[in-house]
Amino acid sequence: MDAPQPTSAEALTLDQLRLFLAVVDAGGFSAAARSQRRAQSAVSYGVANLERQLGTTLFDRTGRKPKLTQAGDELAAEARAVCTSVDRLRARAHGIAQGVEPRLSIAVDHMFPLPALVDALREFSDRFPTVSLTLHTEALGAVAELVAGGVCSLGIGADVPKWPAGLERRPLAKVMMLHVAARTHPLARIRGPIPGHLVREQVQLVLADRSVRSQDYEIGIYSQRRWRVLDLTAKHALLRAGLGWGGMPIHLVADDLAKERLVRLHIEEAGSPTFEAVLFAIHRTAEPPGPAATWLATRLGSGCTGEEKRDREGRRKGAR
Repeated sequence: MDAPQPTSAEALTLDQLRLFLAVVDAGGFSAAARSQRRAQSAVSYGVANLERQLGTTLFDRTGRKPKLTQAGDELAAEARAVCTSVDRLRARAHGIAQGVEPRLSIAVDHMFPLPALVDALREFSDRFPTVSLTLHTEALGAVAELVAGGVCSLGIGADVPKWPAGLERRPLAKVMMLHVAARTHPLARIRGPIPGHLVREQVQLVLADRSVRSQDYEIGIYSQRRWRVLDLTAKHALLRAGLGWGGMPIHLVADDLAKERLVRLHIEEAGSPTFEAVLFAIHRTAEPPGPAATWLATRLGSGCTGEEKRDREGRRKGAR
């Protein structure tokens, strides 16, 4: 079959490229016509016009089903790149018209449930494909400082006693916490509420703040012996190793509790065996969040709440 002779009388159209790719993806002209809700003759005519304008045969039509030629295989990748670029251009223009920010930098506290964060960012990627995202994970006041310093435009962080000036915050979600220790730890052998004099003899692992926002902050500290740890993952590992006791988000230790690597502690001075950590959505007063940041904050709040609900249901089933 002779290759079509190239012609410059007509300009290539996006519709022709999409019809070409529809045939590639569907595996045939009739299937492509159904997927595009077009007449098969219109699809065949569009692809034939494209071949004539390119001066090359894209499909071998001698068999029962059309097969890409070598040129067609190479040009399919180029055509797909062009269509993707056009889609991105349109999405970007729509975002600009809607006031969507071109880039977003966020800081999220270590306590936020990771599965809920991943799910929210997956939806964010689909909804705002043109927004470039930078994700920071920090603890305590370091989240607020990243927002206050202009590094991040949105923060999801825990309450701290010394908030930086110029920030707005609103409660977003709650993370359930409890005190735990390895099953070999001395406190793990005590049934019921553990009196203060026994707690004070054991090392308490405390999540430390990289910032000065929690300096001299002693709420939630019950032991005279303390190890301060800057990373929640490291604290988790030290707890499992039996090097101390401390508070952790329930969603992070649920599997350890189920497999008895860690056990719950009821610290008498703490009151309830479980307690809540409130997470706030934070932004600079002078720079309110744009549409993408606003959507993401709301989605993170609902995702965190849903994750906590699933954890509670799982704990109730495990207790039966």
